[in-house]
Amino acid sequence: MLAVVTSGALVGVEAQPVQVEVNAGEFGEAGVYLVGLPDAAVKESKDRVSSALANSGFRMPQTRTTINLAPGHLRKEGPCYDLPIALGLLAATNQLRPETLDGYLIAGEMSLSGALRPVRGGLAFGLLARKQKLKGVLLPAESAEEAVLAEGVSVYPVRSLDEAVRFLEGEHAITPMTTEQSAFYRRPDHAHTVDFSEIKGQQQVRRAVEIAVAGNHNLLMIGPPGSGKSMVAKRIPTIMPEPSLDEFLEILGIQSAAGVSLNGEGRCFQRPFRSPHHTISDVGLLGGGTHPGPGEISLAHHGVLFLDELPEFKRSALEVLRQPLEDGEVTISRSAAKITLPCSFMLVAAMNPCPCGYLSDPRRECRCSPTQIQRYRSRISGPLLDRIDLHIEAPAVSITEMRKGEPGESSAVIRERIVAARNTQRARFTDSPMTTSNARMSHRQIRAHCTVTPEQGDLLQRAMEELQLSARAYDRILKVTRTIADLAGSEKIETPHLLEAIQYRSLDRNLFY
Repeated sequence: MLAVVTSGALVGVEAQPVQVEVNAGEFGEAGVYLVGLPDAAVKESKDRVSSALANSGFRMPQTRTTINLAPGHLRKEGPCYDLPIALGLLAATNQLRPETLDGYLIAGEMSLSGALRPVRGGLAFGLLARKQKLKGVLLPAESAEEAVLAEGVSVYPVRSLDEAVRFLEGEHAITPMTTEQSAFYRRPDHAHTVDFSEIKGQQQVRRAVEIAVAGNHNLLMIGPPGSGKSMVAKRIPTIMPEPSLDEFLEILGIQSAAGVSLNGEGRCFQRPFRSPHHTISDVGLLGGGTHPGPGEISLAHHGVLFLDELPEFKRSALEVLRQPLEDGEVTISRSAAKITLPCSFMLVAAMNPCPCGYLSDPRRECRCSPTQIQRYRSRISGPLLDRIDLHIEAPAVSITEMRKGEPGESSAVIRERIVAARNTQRARFTDSPMTTSNARMSHRQIRAHCTVTPEQGDLLQRAMEELQLSARAYDRILKVTRTIADLAGSEKIETPHLLEAIQYRSLDRNLFY
């Protein structure tokens, strides 16, 4: 008897429909044969399903049985086919009425006892079911919390094979999960353990960080060890505005496909903060693999990618950032597949001024030769530096500043100004939903919203010539100027706004010459 169960396969961060076809009662040597381009984890499903069926009070087929995962050209990965295969076997052997499976998308990993474990891509499965206009989705409870955010489809959380069978047979009622029940939909109910008020001194750095977050600009901090670069970066999430629902669905879709959400990371309504170690590979940063998946830049989508000790990263790893920083997406081509992943992130980087780190420290003597300093700084290419909007020096903090008892401005106060500036930008780009911040403005939008007077244009031209900046840097200065004006609540760009934006490009010259 033939039974068909609808499931899905993850391709990048999206799900493609997969039909699990089970045909029992065939002539030939008894056994279960799995076809349809399965990987090792899918092939092992036979053993898990066999034990789960026995421990749940069901029986395996005693005849030759073929399980086909269609379409055959699509690679099937992971243990998400355990539950649909088990239900297909029960339907093919008359232990479950086949018509009860109609209209459901089913996925889930099973333990040997029949209990269900979460799988990657819960949100993608929910979106696929909505696209296919199915009547419901059966998923493990943790994965259902993701799928329920895809409004317009009923999501049923199941905890075991036995519960799934009784639900399909109408013997056990399961109430569809609501959006409010999802842990991902709830706002963080805990305060951040860190705050900007803990940072002593560094007023210029704090100002640059506020501008960068307000306009979603890339930022580079240069200073000696102990100047607070990492400390500042780790407090950026405390001043970032809350994501919109559409932004969060994109964030969750990527994290779910990568399995990050299953580890308990980011199980609330917030932006991501990724801080990979400098030993990361090109594939780990960009994404890819034999079967392409998201890397760190995609996991930081709509959030922050913090690269500490920037020159210590491999040159090849840094250079792959150039195109994603410009386009906000990355296309990965492999023999198995070609996928495009979103990666619209804010880059925050930190580095020392020289190999020993004490070039600009008045209390320590730098022992690096000019050649060593030049070699160290040249690890960051000009084209990559050109794509970083703000460069700021973080000088060493004096003991006097460290001893001051007065706390600095809190994250909550800074965040209020940033949210107001982001609201101004959102209103400005109402007709361009793809543009969410000043940093993402197109050339046409720059001409429309970043107009300067002839005197300001002459000032900018002199700065460009003296600093030997590129045309890309010209656009980025104007974007930063617009953000500074937004923070000041000014509709027009004023000369002080332009001068402040220009000073954040001064390291273009000092870094290499």
